[in-house]
Amino acid sequence: TLVSVGYANGKIGTIQPIAEIGEICRRAGVLFHTDAIQAAAHLDLDVDSLQIDLLSLASHKLEGPKGSGALFVRQGTALLPQQQGGSQERQRRAGTEDVASVVGLAEALRLAQGDADLRDAEHARQRALSATLFTALGTLGGGERSGHPRERVGGIASWLFDDLNGDDLVASADLDGLAVSTGSACTSGSTEPSHVLLAVGLTPDQARGSLRISLGRTTTAEEVATAVAILERCVGRLREATPTPVTREDRLPAPAGA
Repeated sequence: TLVSVGYANGKIGTIQPIAEIGEICRRAGVLFHTDAIQAAAHLDLDVDSLQIDLLSLASHKLEGPKGSGALFVRQGTALLPQQQGGSQERQRRAGTEDVASVVGLAEALRLAQGDADLRDAEHARQRALSATLFTALGTLGGGERSGHPRERVGGIASWLFDDLNGDDLVASADLDGLAVSTGSACTSGSTEPSHVLLAVGLTPDQARGSLRISLGRTTTAEEVATAVAILERCVGRLREATPTPVTREDRLPAPAGA
């Protein structure tokens, strides 16, 4: 009936092969929806070349008003209304429209997608900044980048620490004025490890060591350098405060005569 695939993952930034999936769905006669919220500021949204029937996006990821979004519906695609009442939105979504937010979303989308060359240049700049973050975090040891090494959006830098708890690192960084997270805002407050990281094959303990850093159009190289310095301090503090793990051999009694 319907295939729905996120264009870019909000946790680790991995970009999915949307055009190829769209081609498969078109040949099979199946409707194709993509959640393009994380991709809208960075990637092409040509619904014809991507062969998309439905595409959703949110304004805040484009630096527009929070709480507003849009759904592209290809002509001829039947939708069952989920909110009954008035005839707004062509009888698909009842309720008075928030006109100011709609206008803000449209302008934010125009600025992000109006010039493909500028969009691609900005995306390349953010990818370079996230690469700088990855390089710096790699020097701390005991960790690795998560997500696809090449097919990823530049606005999300996701890292896994082998020996630290992500929540502890988030709290420590917050005290030093750096806002980072262990996952997307959709799962903030959850004590469970990220379902995304579990789905890509990590254990719950590995997933709990995740750190997610967001970058945007206004992020500068100087801010990235500051973030790196703060994270170096925080990682050092946490590692100093963490007792050395007791191994199985340490717990075994010493052999007689030792």
